[in-house]
Amino acid sequence: MLRYQVPDVELVREDGRHVQLPAEMNDGRPVVLAFIYTSCTTVCPLTSQTLSLVQQKLGDVRDSVHIMSISIDPEQDTPARLRAYARTFRAGPQWQHYTGTLAASQGAQRAFDVYRGDKMDHAPAVLIRRAPGAEWVRIDGFATAEQVLAELPSVQELHAAR
Repeated sequence: MLRYQVPDVELVREDGRHVQLPAEMNDGRPVVLAFIYTSCTTVCPLTSQTLSLVQQKLGDVRDSVHIMSISIDPEQDTPARLRAYARTFRAGPQWQHYTGTLAASQGAQRAFDVYRGDKMDHAPAVLIRRAPGAEWVRIDGFATAEQVLAELPSVQELHAAR
């Protein structure tokens, strides 16, 4: 279990809305977080496919979990590119993609210890927080949907929380 200080940075969602990262993460739902970029051909598509499977396996309680993908290449990843990328992985409304300034992206990457200085050096990691204020679980390497789901509240717990 890990504690991360969520930085007070402004990001831009794929719908073009400017949001503060702490407010986005603290909407009451569990969070699944990954850092991606849309032109990646190795790590990111595999990570995004896992997140797609997570939302699929959550079924009718998928809206009870906030899946977040933050771009590590905000200079290229516009909201329009993120929308197209999200469609590729059939992202539902509970799975949002974010961009912003380079400083904001790097601030978020540093806060979650995924910053590697060059997008080509990034490594796969998925971070999960069961509830606001809870500690984070970090899965380094290629997480499976089952590993991610095991760290989230159960489907029964999510139904009860609705």
